[in-house]
Amino acid sequence: MLNVATKVPPVRPAFLFTPQVEAETSAIWQTVRSRVTPLEWRLQAPLIAEINRLKREKKAVILAHNYMTPEIFHGVGDYVGDSLGLAREAQRSDAAVIVQAGVHFMAETSKVLCPDKRVLIPDPNAGCSLASSITAADVRLIKQRYPGAPVVTYVNTTAEVKAETDICCTSANAVQVVEWAAKEWGSDRVILIPDEFLAKNVARQTDVKIIAWRGRCEVHERFTASDILELRAAYPDAQVLAHPECPPEVLEVSHFTGSTAAMTDYVATRKPKQVVLITECSMADNVACEAPETEFIRPCNLCPHMKMITLENVYDALLYDRYEVTVDPVLAVRAAAAVQRMIDLPPPAVPARYDLVKARHHVDVELI
Repeated sequence: MLNVATKVPPVRPAFLFTPQVEAETSAIWQTVRSRVTPLEWRLQAPLIAEINRLKREKKAVILAHNYMTPEIFHGVGDYVGDSLGLAREAQRSDAAVIVQAGVHFMAETSKVLCPDKRVLIPDPNAGCSLASSITAADVRLIKQRYPGAPVVTYVNTTAEVKAETDICCTSANAVQVVEWAAKEWGSDRVILIPDEFLAKNVARQTDVKIIAWRGRCEVHERFTASDILELRAAYPDAQVLAHPECPPEVLEVSHFTGSTAAMTDYVATRKPKQVVLITECSMADNVACEAPETEFIRPCNLCPHMKMITLENVYDALLYDRYEVTVDPVLAVRAAAAVQRMIDLPPPAVPARYDLVKARHHVDVELI
């Protein structure tokens, strides 16, 4: 839920690209200059400097997801990464205010883990097609249909859905969490919701039977196997890295499949000459900023919800204390328990990867 300020803030002042601003932001410019033009930077740098000043003044931190644009991710993000990493950092932070540079379910997750902190989201309309695909009532009906089967829920869900869940997961640890839940509950089957494609890709990596929901990410479901084959024909030397929210047939024709953390690690350690990240566009931009030796080919898809977060509304959120995210305390306790179980598990030795060549078997999940 949101506590939305009704007072209309005054017009945002025009910040100038002064020598002081240039000096304060020079290190950031060196990082993002391959993905931001000098003209854009003269507009962005003053806001970045002012946001970083406001953070110090208000004892605030900004959690920036991998899908944020480079000027946010590298310019003002204090903690950056995937959903699991941000959830952990939210809990560890001693800041009084958290600004979630991401979508609404991420801000809710920060709030349930940090009930005593103020959590702000720069745009209250920054939602998620996957989180919107399932409700708490849906989960209760699923549990009635499959009594005794543990419920593993992707973090890309609302707090109400998490509250009906036994444990959460991310794409980086989904296989590990599914196998842990099956063992802990003494069950040969696990309910893994709401992402249909993640569930299908997890099923190829485990002997646990998977019951899945027909939810999809609007960014990743648009990729097709024919897209990948065309790319590989046009760029035969490029390594194609796909996210496990993509359809299984996309994974079958990609070189590597893994979470956003696994993709980042792949580029950093293997340093391919050319690479294609089959995920949200800004992910490629953010990795490219720190991998100048790699050429990034960009047939990616934009997330319209992530792109609602801008430097301007991050600044407004901090200055005017706007769009506080609140969660019912009783519901928050239940949701936090599911997230905490995930956090308390030892992290995987390496982020999960879902390559076809490593799949144990190809099985169909039970879709509901």
